[in-house]
Amino acid sequence: MPNASVKHFRRLPDDEQSRVIEMAWEDRTPFEAIETLFGLSEPDVIDVMRQQLKPASFRLWRRRVTGRTTKHRALRSPNVLRGYCPTQYKR
Repeated sequence: MPNASVKHFRRLPDDEQSRVIEMAWEDRTPFEAIETLFGLSEPDVIDVMRQQLKPASFRLWRRRVTGRTTKHRALRSPNVLRGYCPTQYKR
C-alpha cells in the first residue's frame, strides 16, 4: 500500500507528476523548490522516486543526489542566487 507522500503525488495532474520527477533528476534544482511548488519534502520525493523508477535507476539517482550541494539549499554557497537576474524584469 502506498504511503501518504506517494498518494499525494498520485493526486497531482500527470504533467505535474512528470515535472516533480524531472526536477528531482535535475542537479541544480534543490529539494526545497520541489517542496515549495508541490508540497513534497525531500523524504517524500525519495519515496516517490523509489515508487516511480526502476530499482537500478533509483539507486543511480540516490547516488547522484546524496550530499550534492546543489540539491540541498542548506549546503549551497550563499552566493548562489537561482532565479534572480537583474535584467530579467524591465521597469
